[in-house]
Amino acid sequence: MFAQIINTLSDLLYSYILIILLLGTGIYFSIRTRFVQFRMLRESIRVIMEPKEDENGLSSFQALMVSTASRVGTGNIAGISTAICLGGPGAVFWMWVTALLGSASAFIESTLAQIYKRKAEDGTCYGGPAYYIQAVLKKRWLGALFAVFLILTYMAGFNLVASFNIVDTFRAYSFFDESWTPAVIGGILAVIFCICICGGSRQISKVTGILVPAMGIFYLALSLFVVVTHFELIPRMFADIFSNAFDLQAVFGGFTGSCVMQGIKRGLFSNEAGVGSAPNAAASASVSHPVKQGLVQMLSVFIDTIVICSATSFLLLCSGVAPSDELKGMPWVQAAAENALGEIGITFITIALFLFAFTTLIGNFFYAEMGLGYLCDKKPDKALLIGLRAVATIVVFGGSMIEFSVAWSTADVIMGFLALINLPVIIILGGPAVQCMKDYMRQKKEGKNPVFRAEDIGLEDRTDFWN
Repeated sequence: MFAQIINTLSDLLYSYILIILLLGTGIYFSIRTRFVQFRMLRESIRVIMEPKEDENGLSSFQALMVSTASRVGTGNIAGISTAICLGGPGAVFWMWVTALLGSASAFIESTLAQIYKRKAEDGTCYGGPAYYIQAVLKKRWLGALFAVFLILTYMAGFNLVASFNIVDTFRAYSFFDESWTPAVIGGILAVIFCICICGGSRQISKVTGILVPAMGIFYLALSLFVVVTHFELIPRMFADIFSNAFDLQAVFGGFTGSCVMQGIKRGLFSNEAGVGSAPNAAASASVSHPVKQGLVQMLSVFIDTIVICSATSFLLLCSGVAPSDELKGMPWVQAAAENALGEIGITFITIALFLFAFTTLIGNFFYAEMGLGYLCDKKPDKALLIGLRAVATIVVFGGSMIEFSVAWSTADVIMGFLALINLPVIIILGGPAVQCMKDYMRQKKEGKNPVFRAEDIGLEDRTDFWN
């Protein structure tokens, strides 16, 4: 009965309510910012190369890696396979559309997180949706509700799924024994995870700063190799994507399984734009102007969907292996890699999936730690942090031996509630972020390195950094 209730809620949220809300918000902010995701994409790339403004905070690049570590996960591999198998190649086009629209929402929420970020006793900065909810709406109970869902979603639900998927990648090998292998792999994974998170946010940023670029380059290289070695299929691939995207039967023939719906779901929930997770990492960056981090987090959406998800799509569609309902998920990805590289292809996919899922574990815990900090109304004391890390480690170990279908649906529902809280809030509070963007553009035109002051945009709410 619990499984039925959770699955029904998940279908309702993801097929109707959140699709309309997330797309509508993306369109609204794209128009209001005059399509900042296109106008300032080049500037966002420049910003990530800037050194951090304060030794106590994270650099823009480090904050980008933390948020990308959480965004990029097994859904970027298995999720794309499932979307194409169920919806057709046109799902890729609609995935691109939703990412381009969602990046405007990501810009707004991360800029807001920077404007209303808080200063810790050690000089570091922190913040996120819970903090700008309290700062402007004066509703701490709503911020606390968001923080609770943040912890439950990322430390519990998503990390159970990520841990399971890491173990699941080894099931294709002959040494795998269901009676003991999951426990051994889960134990090793839990120990490594615990070591990585015990250093706090700075240690997390160092680990993800190394693993995320390595993971991305590794996987993109494999995808590029498959595409190049099957170059004769490239014209047909793009023809299939665009023809299927606008095929009326493919679009309207059973909408919940159509290319539009599959592409929207994959685009929206791979990059999490508007959900309210990435602003927690954005608020930890040390920058001279909030818009800089808004641009960086906007770029993270491009990296996740336009780059990583597209790489999976091209790998699959150029592999020479036809999609089918039976191959949805990892089987098609493994078959595609094996067809292009032989048995070593399966090893490549295993390593890539491990890196994707492991960095997701680390990035997710960062968000859980931020949620706990809000509930404590300060930086959590050492004993509480140790307790949180212990529970997180147990969750990772437990995930290696769990049946994940109910856990995944539960995580989807909880994350849906995050979006239901955050999206209306950023629509209400979006004005300061838009004014902040205009202030940034004005200073850039004057040849300055933009520096923000709250009074320059008439911001009356108290801030810790910009007065």
